Amino acid sequence: MKFDLDQDQRDFAASIDAALGAADVPGAVRAWSQGDTEPGRRVWNQLTELGVTALAVPEEFDGIGAHPVDLVLAVEALGRWCVPGPVVESIAVAPLLLAGSPDAGSQLAGLAAGELIATVALPPHAPRAVDAQAADLVLLAEDGQAGTAQAGTRHASVDPSRSLFDVAATGTTWDADTARAYEIGALATAAHLIGAGQAMLNTAVEYAKQRTQFGRVIGGYQAIKHKLADVHIALELARPLVYGAALSLADSAAGPLHADTARDVSAAKVAASDAALLAAHSALQTHGAIGFTSECDLSLWLLRVQALRPAWGNPTAHRRRVLEAI
Repeated sequence: MKFDLDQDQRDFAASIDAALGAADVPGAVRAWSQGDTEPGRRVWNQLTELGVTALAVPEEFDGIGAHPVDLVLAVEALGRWCVPGPVVESIAVAPLLLAGSPDAGSQLAGLAAGELIATVALPPHAPRAVDAQAADLVLLAEDGQAGTAQAGTRHASVDPSRSLFDVAATGTTWDADTARAYEIGALATAAHLIGAGQAMLNTAVEYAKQRTQFGRVIGGYQAIKHKLADVHIALELARPLVYGAALSLADSAAGPLHADTARDVSAAKVAASDAALLAAHSALQTHGAIGFTSECDLSLWLLRVQALRPAWGNPTAHRRRVLEAI
């Protein structure tokens, strides 16, 4: 049996990379941090054209109804480019929570068409909604129920492009699979972390090929080579856990979550969090102090990783779930 991405999946990821590589995503992130979401919205429009915003929306609502592996593959690509906005919440979680909404038809079609960007709070592990000020739809979900909500107090994040908001319910609620929504939120966050880690590794490798010290490029020093090789290994070991957890979610799509799904998702989130943190440390050490200046794009990924590691369950909570499942 072959456990690998097929050519269509590779082409899909390549199309996202090509589109975002031609856009000024770092500029959009910086603008988003300052409250100007228009450049970021243009980036989201490109994602809509590629079908990314429709991936988790069922076909009957003009979506694609994609396999979870395709979903995490796309979110990983968005993490590589540090796309601003509630990526995980809008693209991965909201379509699942809206399935039972009285307005599901129009809301899901709006997500698929890129007309709506949604954000989600799902206590206790995701108690605040990301970028609620920029979202067209705010959802609050807990204990098998979901409903619309409105943003309240704003809280600063270590990543200035990722504000957090308290939310309060505003209307009627409906039955929702909040357990599955949490798992897909944690898994998509893991994929986002893998993408961010890969971006930082790529950036550090390119910098190491150019920066000279003591008359030679720093990439020639064994200490740098070994450090970046360790990051590559960590990412390559974490990535299959993310795809494996996506397969576990797919296997239980028609019924209750499998007993092992929570374990698989948590293992993926822990491995991705650790790999991304190692990538951040190594990239910063390779660049030196310049890597953390606001003018250096690396700083955007450094901050994003610090914000995403505790999102949708911190590493300690996920390690506990893995231990309990053993």
